[in-house]
Amino acid sequence: MLIRSPIICLLAHVDHGKTSVLDAIRGTRVAAKEAGAITQMIGASYITKQTIDELAKPLKGKLPTDFKIPGLLFIDTPGHEAFSTLRERGGSIADLVILLVDVAQGFQPQTIESVKILKQTKTPFILAANKVDLISGWKSQNTTSILESLSKQPEHVQTRLDEKMYEIMGKTSEHGFDSERFDRIDDFTKQIAILPLSAKTKEGLSELLVIIAGLSQKFLEKNLNINEKSRAKGSVIEVKEEKGLGTTVDVIVYDGVLRKNDEIIFLTENGAKTTKVRGLLEPSISGKEKFRYLDEVVAAAGVKIFAPELGETIPGSPIMVVRDIENDKKEIEQQFKEILSEQAEVGIVLKADSLGSVEALIELLKRAEIPVKLAGVGKITKKDVITAHTVSKENKHLGVVLGFNVPVLGEAFSESEDLKIPILRSDVVYKLIENYQDWVREQKDAEKKLMEKKSWPGKIKVLQGCCFRVSKPAIFGVEVTGGRVKPKSQLMNSEGKIVGEIRTMQHEKKDVDEATPGMQLALSCEGIYFGKDVCEGDTLYIYLSSPEIEKWEKQLDVLDGGEKEIFLETKNILVKKW
Repeated sequence: MLIRSPIICLLAHVDHGKTSVLDAIRGTRVAAKEAGAITQMIGASYITKQTIDELAKPLKGKLPTDFKIPGLLFIDTPGHEAFSTLRERGGSIADLVILLVDVAQGFQPQTIESVKILKQTKTPFILAANKVDLISGWKSQNTTSILESLSKQPEHVQTRLDEKMYEIMGKTSEHGFDSERFDRIDDFTKQIAILPLSAKTKEGLSELLVIIAGLSQKFLEKNLNINEKSRAKGSVIEVKEEKGLGTTVDVIVYDGVLRKNDEIIFLTENGAKTTKVRGLLEPSISGKEKFRYLDEVVAAAGVKIFAPELGETIPGSPIMVVRDIENDKKEIEQQFKEILSEQAEVGIVLKADSLGSVEALIELLKRAEIPVKLAGVGKITKKDVITAHTVSKENKHLGVVLGFNVPVLGEAFSESEDLKIPILRSDVVYKLIENYQDWVREQKDAEKKLMEKKSWPGKIKVLQGCCFRVSKPAIFGVEVTGGRVKPKSQLMNSEGKIVGEIRTMQHEKKDVDEATPGMQLALSCEGIYFGKDVCEGDTLYIYLSSPEIEKWEKQLDVLDGGEKEIFLETKNILVKKW
């Protein structure tokens, strides 16, 4: 039985220092003074145990530094969020996540989004509070240990850092997590560790690697056991064209041993397919050639697979060595069958860059109460736009295509213009959802302005003892009991007969252009003879023509609950008459 390296992912809001932290981690080979201490893998960087041991020296006696794990595998593929790209049975393949927070800016929308998804996938994480060197008065020390650096900071700087820590602790607690600064934690199973650091000066880098290694070893040891004889399992990061090789797939192998000539099974939109591994590649160290060929890779590792017929592979999907073709096919297809199937009868169309992204987005859209009709991986196509157009006939605010980190085919653009179906895209999850919600608001506001020029459903009751003129024009008092009432609207009785038209309206002796429920008015109406056409206590409605009723039926979401009820009352009265 072997112990594999834990798989570590970094999540962060834009500009909170994710790249800087990865660069600092990759640069630890200098601190370790050991050639090859960092192995650059496909989509990952591998930190050896020797490097971690070297960085742990300043922490002897302060933190546990006896490690059995062979190293740490940091997934660092640009343009991909680890939580959404790398999946195994609906959970992230990451053993542990570093959630990076700018110590000055604190929690931002993407930070909150990441916390929600980490909670959803039950992935362990620590909070790294980056950019401590920007705290007013901070004096950077020539050390990779934050504890050593803190001991040399002025007291007011330490107090300021504590204030920042409490702010982060408060935000973390809002999402149901108890957290504390790492060196004040008694039980790491009950509290999320917050680690202050500076990617720029590397202060805190020792503690970061030591705590990750320690937590992985202590709490995830069973998950790290692999058998050399067990078949390899991995997750596809990216599908790429490589000159001279054709289509290849970049994979993180998280279990077992993958060997050249192994038969592997992978997922496509048309179901599971198999192929034979022709080559396993990693970046070349010499620089003369782009890649170096391997005979095998042991989990955990990042590797490029060269094999025939990989072009249809779905990014984010599982890949594994074939053992029993029929059972393997069922297993691999079942894992993601529900994700790519129709979700709702009426809903938006969603396309994303990987299966994991689709899965994460569906969950977030569900929380935002935005139904999804169809979800898929890859480019936005003409078919997607046509599907959205069909939806728009049922609900125009759902007749839209959302794209996360994917391109749009030319024919899809043309079709969207012809059918007037919007395509909304973003490479930031929360922005994509915000953009859609903003678009819906804009549509509803525009519709309201347009409908304000037309008759609006409304209902009034004629008040007792408030007739001021019998006719030419009749002037009498009413109370609005629902909807909206405007001048130039025709009034009808409860039998659907038009009794007259509102000329002007006064509320508290002032002319008004619109009245809402609860307002009492004096109406001046043409065509009404009070006592004959209209009497005290009568209920009157705003008359709606047949075309107006048809238009309102298509725009019911513009009306609030009470207005909808009055519209339906009005419609029922008129339908009986017609």
